[in-house]
Amino acid sequence: MTELAGFKLWMKTIQAGVEHDLGEFLPPATAAPGKLRAAMRYTLLGGGKRVRPLLVYAAGDLFGANAAALSRAAAAVEMIHAYSLVHDDMPCMDDDALRRGKPTVHIAYDEATALLVGDALQAQAFQVLAEGATVPAPRQVDMLRLLAQAAGSIGMCGGQAIDLESVGSSLTLVQLEQMHQLKTGALLRCAVLLGALCGKQLTDAETAALDAYAGAIGLAFQVVDDILDATADSATLGKTAGKDAAANKPTYVSILGLEQSRILIEKLRLAAHAALVPFGDAAVRLRDLSDLIVQRKA
Repeated sequence: MTELAGFKLWMKTIQAGVEHDLGEFLPPATAAPGKLRAAMRYTLLGGGKRVRPLLVYAAGDLFGANAAALSRAAAAVEMIHAYSLVHDDMPCMDDDALRRGKPTVHIAYDEATALLVGDALQAQAFQVLAEGATVPAPRQVDMLRLLAQAAGSIGMCGGQAIDLESVGSSLTLVQLEQMHQLKTGALLRCAVLLGALCGKQLTDAETAALDAYAGAIGLAFQVVDDILDATADSATLGKTAGKDAAANKPTYVSILGLEQSRILIEKLRLAAHAALVPFGDAAVRLRDLSDLIVQRKA
C-alpha cells in the first residue's frame, strides 16, 4: 500500500468512526423535544470533512492516546464547530441558505430552532468531554478549559465578532491574520492540543511545537477558504460561493490577490511541516493533514 493510500484509508476509518460516535453521543432522536433532537442530528450527521476530529486523532496518534479519550475529544470539538456553522448561517449573521450541499438549519426548520440547535450542541460538547474517566481529572479540566477558550470571546466567537464588524471596511494583513487566528485557528489549535492531551500532559516544548503547527494550518485553512470562495461554484463548495465578496468582507484574496494567496498557502504548509520536525516520523498523520488542508477543493 502506498503512503497516500494508507493515509486515505486512515482518514476514511476515522471519519466513519467519528460519524458513529457523534450519533451515539447525541440524545436519542425519539426523545422529546423531537423537533430539536431531529434538527441536531440533521446538522451534525451525514456531512462534513471532519477536519477537526482528524486533527484530534492525528495528534493522539503522536502520543499514544487511548481510543475512548480520542472519541470524546473528537466529538466535542466537532459539536462546537457544527454549532458555529448553524449560527453563522442565520440571517442575523452571514444569512446563508446552503451548507454542506443541503438547506441550512434555519431554512430546513426555522430560525428559533436553529438558534436552539446551536445552543444545544455547544452544551452537548462540554457534556461529552466531561463524562467518562478517560484521562486524569486535572488534565480533563485543562481540556475543558481549552475548549471553552477556543469557543469563546478570546477564540471563535471573538473572531466572528471582528469579522462582522469588518464588513465594508478595510483591514491590514496583520489585522486579517489576527481575526482568523481567532475565528478559524483557535478551534483547529484546540483540536490538535485536545488530541495530544488524550495521550499525555505536554511539555512546554511540545506545546510550542504543536502551537506553531496549528497556527500555520489555521491560517492556511482560511486562505484556502478565501480562494475557494472567490474561484469555485456553489455546487462544488456545498455552500453559497462568492458571499464574502458580495458582502464586501476583507479576505486574503482581496488584500493579496490570488497568486500571492497561493504562494502564502505553500509557505504555511512548509511552516507546518517544519514545526513537526522535533516529532520525527511519528507526526506523519499531522503532516498528511497539513497537505490535505492546503490541497482541498471544497
